[in-house]
Amino acid sequence: MPIIESTYKPPFFFKKGFVSTVYSGLVRKVSLKQERERITLNDGDFLDLDWSFSKEKSNKLIILLHGLEGHAQRPYVTGTAKLFNNHGIDAVCVNFRGCSGEDNLKYYSYHSGATQDLETVINDAILNKKYSEIYLKGISLGANIILKYLGEREVVPQEVKSAIAISVPCHLYGSAKELHNFKNILFHDRFKKHLVNRLKIKQKNFDKELSIEEIASIKTLYDFDTIYTSKAHGFKDALDYYEQCSSLQFLPNIKVPTLIINALNDSFLSPECYPVKEAKQNPNLYLEMPNFGGHVGFIDKGNVYYNEKRALEFVKNH
Repeated sequence: MPIIESTYKPPFFFKKGFVSTVYSGLVRKVSLKQERERITLNDGDFLDLDWSFSKEKSNKLIILLHGLEGHAQRPYVTGTAKLFNNHGIDAVCVNFRGCSGEDNLKYYSYHSGATQDLETVINDAILNKKYSEIYLKGISLGANIILKYLGEREVVPQEVKSAIAISVPCHLYGSAKELHNFKNILFHDRFKKHLVNRLKIKQKNFDKELSIEEIASIKTLYDFDTIYTSKAHGFKDALDYYEQCSSLQFLPNIKVPTLIINALNDSFLSPECYPVKEAKQNPNLYLEMPNFGGHVGFIDKGNVYYNEKRALEFVKNH
């Protein structure tokens, strides 16, 4: 599809990508009542799902995926859930393995290309919960998972009607390089600290797979992907992981109406993360590139973010 001309205009102070990113990640608050469900996965591990519902019984559901080291109570997912609930659509915010406040049971956990758990949640929503219309929305890492899920399969359940991907690092190597730049050092170090702390917990149960010394050697996110992500999930190394899991290569095969919103001032994204050619060549792919918004920082009036309004608008029109 032709590129969508964005109408997003943030308040003046939030035109700076760093400010909008930090405010949205650390300051924003959203109040939402959620109910937790734990489902058992085929490999014996578990997944915690946090549900919120429309006032009226609904056959429509939005499935929300968080970003790196996020969880289902982050405002960037609960904000969408609340808006959709207010418009007659149920929401389930997925906690990736190990992200719900309790470590998962396996040595492996989640990563940018792990689509099998999303598939499980979708199938459960259709077969057991009886939803007939399903929408997908992912943020950052979660957005990459959704795009990969949609593009790597020849057949997607007909109940999946549309998808939205926000601030998506669809070229993982390019995005990894950006995160390692000095301009992103505060974000890089924060991510690394959370990941390493969680790995220390996991190491106590899996000391044969991972040593304390290996954890101590992790100085960068690239080190983390080399020592843990790639090895735990069956990749040769970090570069192999980035190459196999980048959703960019799967975009031409997406057959479900899909909206990508990537801000041009998102410091986490490399030039390859703006898939103009792919959008122009695929009638199901809609690409919007606002000048502002940083990384998941599309601040708007009334504590309802621009990307949340666009997501609702998109599912209603598709």
